[in-house]
Amino acid sequence: MKLQDILTLDCTICAAPASSKKRLFDTICDAAARKLPETSQHDLLQSLTQREQMGSTGIGNGIAIPHGRLINGKHAVAVLITTEQPIAFDAIDNQPVDIFIALFVPEASCQEHLATLQNIAQLFSDKKVVKNIRKCQDNHQLFEIIQEAS
Repeated sequence: MKLQDILTLDCTICAAPASSKKRLFDTICDAAARKLPETSQHDLLQSLTQREQMGSTGIGNGIAIPHGRLINGKHAVAVLITTEQPIAFDAIDNQPVDIFIALFVPEASCQEHLATLQNIAQLFSDKKVVKNIRKCQDNHQLFEIIQEAS
C-alpha cells in the first residue's frame, strides 16, 4: 500500500511545535485517534512506544517512521508531521529529526505493514521530495507534495 492511499489532509501537520518525542507522539496519536474510533489514544501511544523500545525508527537524514500494530484496527492510518525545530529521536545517524511519517496498521495485516513501510522509505529516499517537504508552509501544501510524489 502506498502512503498516498492512506494519508489524509486532516492527518497532515506542517510545522508542529513538538519539542520532544513524547509531545510528538501525543500529536501523532491525537490525529490518528480521530481516524480510528475503535482504538483509544492511549492504545495508539502504547503501540508506538512499544515499537520504539525495540529500536529507534529514525532512519536518518532527519526522517523517522514511527509505527505500530493495532489489535482492534480495521484499516491502516498514516500521520505525516513536520516539526518547527528538529527533535532528538535517537536516529541511526544520531541526527535530530524533523519529518515524521507515523503508520498504524491492523495486527493481522503484517504483509501490508511491511509493504507500506517499504513504500514510505522509498518515497523519502527521494532527496527532491524531502527538500520540498522541508520548504512547506502549511498542511495543504505538505499533503499535496505527498499526493503528487510517485
